[in-house]
Parts: sequence; structure tokens; C-alpha cells
Amino acid sequence: MSTHARPLADQLASASDAQLERMLRERAVRPDVGWTDFFDAAEALLEPASIERALARLTRAEAGAVRAAGPDEPIALEDAALGLLDAEGRMLPPVRALVQRMPEVPDAPGASPAPASDADAAGAAERAFATVGGLAELLLAARTAPLALVATGALSATEKRRLMDDGDLDELRDLAERAGLARQIDRELRLTPAAERWLDSSFPERWVHVASRFAETLPSGIRTSAAADWPRLHPWDPHWPARAAHLRALAWRIGLLAGAPAGAWTVPEWATALHADRPFDSAALQALLPTEVDRIFLQNDLSAIAPGPLQPSLDNRLRTMTEHDPAQASSYRFTTESVSRAFVEGGTAEGILTFLQEISLTGVPQPLEYLVRQTAVRHGLVRVRPDADGGTVVTSADAHLLEAMEIDRNLRPLGLIREDDGLVSRVGPEAVAWALTDARYPATLVDGTGRSVAAGRARIAGAHDHEDTGYAPLIERLRSHQGPDADAAWLDRELEAAVRAKAVVIVEVAMPDGSRRELTLEASGLGGGRLRGRDRAADVERTLPVRSIVSVRSPST
Repeated sequence: MSTHARPLADQLASASDAQLERMLRERAVRPDVGWTDFFDAAEALLEPASIERALARLTRAEAGAVRAAGPDEPIALEDAALGLLDAEGRMLPPVRALVQRMPEVPDAPGASPAPASDADAAGAAERAFATVGGLAELLLAARTAPLALVATGALSATEKRRLMDDGDLDELRDLAERAGLARQIDRELRLTPAAERWLDSSFPERWVHVASRFAETLPSGIRTSAAADWPRLHPWDPHWPARAAHLRALAWRIGLLAGAPAGAWTVPEWATALHADRPFDSAALQALLPTEVDRIFLQNDLSAIAPGPLQPSLDNRLRTMTEHDPAQASSYRFTTESVSRAFVEGGTAEGILTFLQEISLTGVPQPLEYLVRQTAVRHGLVRVRPDADGGTVVTSADAHLLEAMEIDRNLRPLGLIREDDGLVSRVGPEAVAWALTDARYPATLVDGTGRSVAAGRARIAGAHDHEDTGYAPLIERLRSHQGPDADAAWLDRELEAAVRAKAVVIVEVAMPDGSRRELTLEASGLGGGRLRGRDRAADVERTLPVRSIVSVRSPST
């Protein structure tokens, strides 16, 4: 057993829970690791692979200080000190042995972030606007149906084709998760409750949220460094340059960086908060973008045109009743199917027409009013209600519609079976209602009393879905074995290790007269509260009560 494990175990025991959690994350310790107490933790943290992971997290300044420190010279590493330095701030010997093999640390160029030119700032503003819009499109798609993921956690090829991925989808997905707007649940990407609020927010509010949450995920060294220097911030991490390039690409996409990749990296006015550690202000960004509008033109061909970026809350509601092409952000089209979806979500003819009248600059054209009212008349022809067993019953006054649904190949996954005057399915009523609507049947969801209700399609990640409890259970378990018996537990470990290795150890024994005596033993057995070993000096076999042993150490220490 390492002679350095006991002091480290004491350090871990005296650290706060927050310090322990930060250290465990930096060492990439699994939350379900089988450590019993701080002694287990200390031994594992002194393994070379674990130390290398900690060294890889050091910033260039920290790595330089560690590389230049002498054997007895204290070092200030702040949060990174736990597990690397002793109580006096000196490097633990196993750490020093690895540091001596690490490469030299490059000098810092010391460049400050350069301000962006007007042209670069305009380009960054345009990218930020497009990125926030693309992120909204991704979230709206996930609200309609959770996005399927493959085993690696990436979006499936099917989803990429459906969303017409142009190569940016993975970056948008990363931004959504960093901003707390989406979360992976099993093999699905689902919206969080925060996403619903974000989707109804204005562009400035959307951008500030994404930029702020993105900044919170960045290593602290990035906040004080020029973008050109990001790949060199962690010189002992072989994976850092690729990660830094990815973070720089994300920052560029949301308008926190400008200029490069073609030229030098610069910082727009609204992004200086990233390096000044203050809240983001989107005023300068907003000044370079078109103003959001709250009115649209409704046309006789059942289309709608917005004369500029439509306010997100209005855009979201308009999308519930129209077909929308993301490539034509200001254009919408009403169809029978799109209006039917609005009815399934709880809309009414009067509610839809009132909303359109309020936001239209041209009134509601007669063809559009006719489409809404005719769809409303036909909408309730197929009624979907829950049954007593959690399944679904589908009924209709039109027997031909029931027959068509019963043999419709697109509806086979629902398992619709004829029963009396309707069809039954084991699938839930909301899923059945949406499946029928997507198959162009005039379905409406009703409750047990026959009253029409909205069919919620979004599957939101709940507060406890895939909840990350972090390291709290592990830390609690380690703390539970911390107490007055720690010395005895440590002594038992040292004796067990000595016996396993058949090692020669110096045992300090408390004698009956109160004196203490040291014996050099070759440990051979431990059991029944007694240690057995050959006394090297007297060349005899001795058996010592463990309760009389005060300490044990290697002859070389």
C-alpha cells in the first residue's frame, strides 16, 4: 500500500463536498465506483492513470508552475490542488514522478482579444441570428416528436435527412444541450421545460440565454484568453486542441467570435462580456438585425407572408396551423391537414380565425375562412377516447371511415381491431389521435365524458428524467466511513497489504508496561485479531494482538 495514501485520505476527508465533486469530475471517476471509504479513494487517485487525467486538466499557467516547482516548494493550484498536492501545497511524490516526464510548457503569447471590425461584427450578427433560428427549428422538430439518437448519442441518419441537415445539425444539438434546452433520455433527444419558454421568447432573450449558458460551460482559462490561444490552454491534454477547436466553432456560430476562420479572430462588442465576466447585453447585436414584426399578410392562395422576422410567440402559434418551410422563414401555407393539426391540439374555428384577424394586415381572405370552417365541420367525424384499461376506442358516424382505418397499412402499428361499432387499440389515445391525423383522418380526442380535449404531442424531459445525482451518493458513502475508527481501519489495511505481499515491515507495539517496542517482521498471516510474522532479528515466529499494534511502516520509510 502506498505510504502516501494515508495523508491523502486525510486531505480528502477534510475537504468540502464541493471540492470533492470537482476533483472527482476532473479525474473522470465513475459515480458508481465501488470505493468504500477515503482510503479506497486515496489509493485509486494515486494510480498513474488518475494522476495523468488530473494533470491534463491543468491550465498552461498551472502546468508551468508545477513543472518549475522544486521538491519542497509549495504551489498554488486552487481547485486543482486536491489529490495532487499535500497539506502544505507540495507535490505528492507520485505526482512529481509523472510531472518530470511531461513535456515542457510553451510560453504564453499574452495576446488580448482584438475588437471586431464593422464588417466582421455585421457577419457575426448575421450568423448569430441564423444560428438561433436554426436552434429554434431543431427544438420545434423535437417538440413534435423526440429526435432519435444512435448508440453513440449522435442524431440518427433518418433524423438528419428529415431535418435536411446541412452539416450544422450536430453543432446545433450541442448548443441545445449546453443551453439546457434539450436533454438526452435513453436514445431520444427531448425538450426541457426551459425550451418551451425559450421558444416563446424574443430573439434578444433567446440569444442572451444561449450565450450565457454556453459561457458557463467553458473552462475558466478561455474567459481570459484570445481565441487564437484557446488550443494551447491545456498543454498536457492531448485531446484539448480538438475540443478547443469545437468550442471555438460554437462560439463563432453564436456570434461570440468574428473574423476567422479565414483571418484573425476578433471579438464583437456584444461578446466582450465573455472575457469580462459580466452579464451579456444584446443591444449592440440587436442594432445590426432587422426588427421583429407582429403582423402578416394573409393571401387568397392560402399563404401567409411576414414582412420581416415574426415575433417568436406568434410564429410558434402560426406554425401549429400551417405548413412551414425553414428555407423560407417568412412564408407559411394553410392546408386541410395543417388546420386539422391545430384542431387536434385543442384549437377551435373561432379561436383560429380571431387569432388570424388580430395579426393580419389584410384581414382574413374568404378562401381561408372557408377552409377553417369546413375543416372544423369535418374534424369531429372520428372520435378517439380512452378506455378503462389504458387503451383507446375509435368511433365514427361514418362506417366507411372505420373500414378504411381498419385496413390502412399506415395504421398497422396501432393494432386497430374491430369491436362492436368501433375500433380498439392498446396504444394510448393521444398517440392514436395524432397517428390518425397524420394519416389524414378527421380525428378529435375526447375524454371519458365525450368532451373534446387537446392532444399534447410534445414529450418533455421531466425534472427527474435521467436525473444526474452526480457524486452525492458516493461522497455520502465515503463520509459514512469517516470517524474515530479511521485509524484502526487504516492499520488493518496496512497489515492486510503487508500479509498479501509477504512484506517485511516495522511494527510498533504497545507493551503492557506502557512502553513501546519496534519489531521487524516478515508478515505471514492475519486472522482472529492477531498478526503472525517471522521476527528477523530473533529469527522466531511471533504472534501479536492487532489491538497492541500502534503503527506499521516499511523499513525504507
